[in-house]
Amino acid sequence: METQVKNGNQKVVNLYMEANPNPNSLKFVANYMLVPEGSSYDFPDIESTENAPLAKELFGYEYVDRVFYMSNFITITKKEGVEWAEIKDTLKIHIKNFIESGQDIIKQVAPEPLYDENDSETVKKIKGILDEYIKPAVEQDGGAISFHSYENGIVKVLLQGSCSGCPSSTVTLKAGIENLLKRMLPEVQGVEAEGI
Repeated sequence: METQVKNGNQKVVNLYMEANPNPNSLKFVANYMLVPEGSSYDFPDIESTENAPLAKELFGYEYVDRVFYMSNFITITKKEGVEWAEIKDTLKIHIKNFIESGQDIIKQVAPEPLYDENDSETVKKIKGILDEYIKPAVEQDGGAISFHSYENGIVKVLLQGSCSGCPSSTVTLKAGIENLLKRMLPEVQGVEAEGI
């Protein structure tokens, strides 16, 4: 979608909200890309927001537990004990106003390349399967998955965004991701999540 322009440089931001499998997370989707394609940024706490002024501001709300950026969306995870109905409009307005002000939501840091020349053939295949088959589905739910390591038949992945702390992430990991990788690569014996 083309970005509309108002008052010379100011963007007109259209945001809509989308639920996902994690009841404590809500996805705020914009009408254009917020971060470069293929990059994601996870902020588990205010200390991690040095290069992310919007995330830092969002942590100013006592009910915000985690902030995640990817493509054209921001996923916010709330703390227990507060209902989305009470806070979602406040967060939506804050995000919209910040973006429309023309400030960058992230101070750009060079993304890591997907493939490393030192990767084994198995690791290259695992990364390819994650990228082609699994990432799009996880992104649809407001999260991200990335390769962490592969050793002795065990693939370790990082789950970010709405996947962090999601009640259904273990089921997705074992029933979906692990089954797919085992079926496509017989050398894979299991999949585990790091840092949840």
